[in-house]
Amino acid sequence: MKLVKPSYEILTPIDGLAELKAIERAARTCYKSESAITEDGESAKKLIRRLIESGHEAMLEHSFLSVKFTVDRGVTHELVRHRLCSFAQESTRYCNYSGEKFGRNVKFIIPYFFAELNANDKPEQYILWVEACRYAKEMYFALLDKGATPQEARTVLPNSTAAEIVMSGNYREWRHILRLRTAKDAHPQMREVMCPLGTELKRKIPVIFDDCVTEWRDAE
Repeated sequence: MKLVKPSYEILTPIDGLAELKAIERAARTCYKSESAITEDGESAKKLIRRLIESGHEAMLEHSFLSVKFTVDRGVTHELVRHRLCSFAQESTRYCNYSGEKFGRNVKFIIPYFFAELNANDKPEQYILWVEACRYAKEMYFALLDKGATPQEARTVLPNSTAAEIVMSGNYREWRHILRLRTAKDAHPQMREVMCPLGTELKRKIPVIFDDCVTEWRDAE
């Protein structure tokens, strides 16, 4: 059994200014105002800021982003509800974790709220969670050893089972996702990956994500 923290990886190479310029070129087609484009990207920043403020976000659909998350299966169930995105998810139906490439091991995502308890005066919840995962892993391998297929054995694996999922969507949809999934009332395990992702996107791409991310430190 391997206990891991949730994480994300941006798969799409990002040149923030180039992204803005590409969106600007598309947007200025509407009114044939290409002559207003400036090489330094300032015209793109001003135009895209106006588009967002006016609610004309359709132009943001001309750029897209792919992100790979490593999260528990409860979080993946929420991610796939964003139907305008495309997904590729690690399949417990076909992945046999008793195989050599998996090292006969199952990964579980550490819920941060239990892990923090372990360092304080109430470790019981964390210990119970670890034991539950260990027992589920043992029963999973026992079923495989008795001839069950991976899709049959996976029925004993819990929500905490780690899964990789690649999520691709246009910038307009990512703005929507970040508004929902970084909000203070969003699921805390979702915020744990979405808030850092949103903060990184704000840093790498000017203007587009400035107004739709709540920082992780603001959770309390």
